[in-house]
Amino acid sequence: MLSLNKLILECLKGKAGAENELYDRLSPLMFGVCLRYAPNATEAEDILQEGFMKMFQHLGSYRGQGPFEAWLRRIMVHTALERYRKKALLTVESSEDETIDAQAEAATFDDSLTTEALLELIQALPPGYRLVFNLYAIEGYSHKEIAERLHISEGTSKSQLARARRILQEQVARLYGFKSQQNEG
Repeated sequence: MLSLNKLILECLKGKAGAENELYDRLSPLMFGVCLRYAPNATEAEDILQEGFMKMFQHLGSYRGQGPFEAWLRRIMVHTALERYRKKALLTVESSEDETIDAQAEAATFDDSLTTEALLELIQALPPGYRLVFNLYAIEGYSHKEIAERLHISEGTSKSQLARARRILQEQVARLYGFKSQQNEG
């Protein structure tokens, strides 16, 4: 099996089967990224396909600065955000009180909450909450960057994150019997 860098070079040279091998190698990882932004698996598959098409079109612009997977991940995230903008699915709910502290109380977790279960709970968040949560908590964007990308205020970004965290805490508490710190004492 070729290294990832050699496989990328094979793709750039137009070698038969190289694109399929690159897709087969990276699509499971990128599908997980797409699934976090999509309302369902079918939509995630569409984002994945569109993202890989963009990646192959712009493969020559990858300069090797940083891991290839991180570069491809950014393409997938941008593809998901573009898709939501086009479909007008990106309706981040605004609140009259946008000053909600983004530091929502953390739930006390134990080992019974699996990564898969947590991802399912994130997937069930309303689209606006899910997007802000993913961009902030998983992708590492700042509230300023999120506000710019989603065309919302920083306060709305913070509010959406706080609400997403609160919903997740409530779901975890309900499903797994955990107590959130706000309910203790």
